[in-house]
Amino acid sequence: MIENFLQQLAIWAVPVVAAVVLHEVAHGVVAYRLGDPTAARMGRLTLNPFKHMDLFGTVLLPIFLLVMHSPFLFGYAKPVPVDYRNLRNPKRDMIWVAMAGPITNLALASMAALIFRTALGLPYPAAGLSGWLAVMVVPPVMLMLHNSVLINVVLAVFNLLPIPPLDGGRVLAGLLPLRQAVAFARLEPFGMVIVMTLLATDVLGQVVGPVVDIFLRVLL
Repeated sequence: MIENFLQQLAIWAVPVVAAVVLHEVAHGVVAYRLGDPTAARMGRLTLNPFKHMDLFGTVLLPIFLLVMHSPFLFGYAKPVPVDYRNLRNPKRDMIWVAMAGPITNLALASMAALIFRTALGLPYPAAGLSGWLAVMVVPPVMLMLHNSVLINVVLAVFNLLPIPPLDGGRVLAGLLPLRQAVAFARLEPFGMVIVMTLLATDVLGQVVGPVVDIFLRVLL
């Protein structure tokens, strides 16, 4: 029982951590290139997962979903700090900073899908040490790749919802005229309450699910 749990944790946790860490690093890198060094000064432009881990979002939430036999795992990292006042063109550049995370996740999903589909067509040895290694190594790696596609697509689509403080909310704020953008930004303190309400009423699943399915059909 414990061995199976640890195996499932590894198969899901590695793609989850990679997805959320690279998502946040992408925000910081783009912000840095557009004039804001805040994330760099705080040591957040690193692939070290411990610099980005959130106790609930990166550890407890995925474990809870795994224990509850959720069909997929989800998580998040500590948001990379961005001071939009430092950006050369704050209103425009905030769109690029926000889009960096979802674009990175879609790129990761595409790469994982390409490797997964390529590996499916490869011949594998059936006997000897090579065959034993193939049996022991290939299945969990293939599951990680498949899960990586799913996790990254879900993370990208979810974050593109036009609800602050999600990335889609920041994109919408950057596209709106200044007066409307300021009014829309006032929703940010209530953003996660809105998200949790939509999740609890399954409205979120009905919106995100079909879009995720389209991406998965294309990639896999």
